Amino acid sequence: MTELSTRSRWLALYVLCLGDLMIVLDSSIVNVALPSIQTDLGFSPSALAWVVNAYLLTFGGFLLLSGRLGDLLGDKRVFQGGVVSFTVASVACGLAPSSELLVVGRAVQGLGGAAVSAVALALIMGLFSEPAERAKAMGFFGFVMSGGGAVGVLMGGVLTGLFSWHWVFLVNVPIGVAVWLAARRVLPADEPVPRASRLDVVGAGLVTVALMTTVYAIVGGNDAAWTSARTLLLLGLGVLLLAAFVAREATAANPLVPLRLFGLRNVTVSQVVGVLWAAAMFAWFFLAALYLQQVLAYDALEVGLAFVPTSVVMAYCSLRVSDRLVMRFGIRPPLGVGLTLAAVSLALFSRAPVDGRFLTDVLPSMLLLGVGAGIAFNPVLLAAMGDVEPHEAGLASGVVNTSFMMGGALGLAVLVSISTARSDHLLDGGSSQVAALNGGYQAAFAVGAAFALLAAVVGGSLLRPRPMTGDDPHGPATAGEAVGAHP
Repeated sequence: MTELSTRSRWLALYVLCLGDLMIVLDSSIVNVALPSIQTDLGFSPSALAWVVNAYLLTFGGFLLLSGRLGDLLGDKRVFQGGVVSFTVASVACGLAPSSELLVVGRAVQGLGGAAVSAVALALIMGLFSEPAERAKAMGFFGFVMSGGGAVGVLMGGVLTGLFSWHWVFLVNVPIGVAVWLAARRVLPADEPVPRASRLDVVGAGLVTVALMTTVYAIVGGNDAAWTSARTLLLLGLGVLLLAAFVAREATAANPLVPLRLFGLRNVTVSQVVGVLWAAAMFAWFFLAALYLQQVLAYDALEVGLAFVPTSVVMAYCSLRVSDRLVMRFGIRPPLGVGLTLAAVSLALFSRAPVDGRFLTDVLPSMLLLGVGAGIAFNPVLLAAMGDVEPHEAGLASGVVNTSFMMGGALGLAVLVSISTARSDHLLDGGSSQVAALNGGYQAAFAVGAAFALLAAVVGGSLLRPRPMTGDDPHGPATAGEAVGAHP
């Protein structure tokens, strides 16, 4: 990567973070607007889920392919192409006259989002090699990844409440144009790729179809039933395709994902932590918004404003606290403490009553999650990326994002299923509609708390950091303990 001045590196970081924030926002900004979208475009209750699922399906399916394309074609090219695709699709979504066209637009947004997310982290890791700078830069990116969900709910509520649901998509247009123009000027030029490097087309096809099939099975599991022939067949097909992909990668001359990547202890452990953490986080944003709307009867604007404390605290901890903790203590203490605080936050929400009050039943959980997510995300990302060579940074970034996306999709589907089953049981027992809904949310929050706590235990006990040093130019030591080597 072309050597840049300190000022240029930080300008590039801000552009990358803004681009990725636009993508992360889209996973949650639409949630608050769903009732308005359903009314205007005539979605059935079951079809409405595809406004979210179409995005998750293509996003999760194309992350690994996008990351590898970044390594082969250049991260800057893939980033800019993803921004263009996402921005154009946002226009189509915002102006969609029918439910079918909105779902198609969301699928294209997912493709563009996969391209942006898969290479943004790789570009940041290449820009910053000095330990303190890298930790600080990853604090910025960590806020985007973890705080984007809260900011998305806030923006979704404000835009829907003050204007209309169309603006949750159209707001991406000026941001996308600005990011594309700025990226042309501040991102370093792509380096030539050796001619020997080729895309493993068969492997790319196998893993993309496998991931899309698995995500499709997961997001449809609640409606079709988890034990139905349809769900089990799709999950089985996904597993078979993934097995075929692994077999292909073991023998391919230029594999899409070299299997040795998963022999790196910190890479593998961080993927497990990412799956568990994303399962808890996705569910928290989704279920907390539903609790405020359907149990406490908040309108869209009030729901958005309720997430302000989370956004503010998360931003402060990500940008001003996390990097200092990593530099002083390494990754395991802040990782363990942050994820434990997130687990406590979810546990508090699992006790929120039907007649809950914001100051006593909502705000404490909001603040704890802000602190926990704000300090935990930076070390998770550093651990995942630090063991790989620079020329495979795009691939590693795609793997990281895939683990978060798959964990989020799976966790959300499982926890919504738990919530629905509990609510149905309470309704059958004579509970009121609101009480049954609240009981379902409480059960789902409790399981989400267990996911976050398990992530804390796995990360805190299995990651193997090494002492802080800045001698290794490739990364394992340059990010401090957060990117420790294998034992």
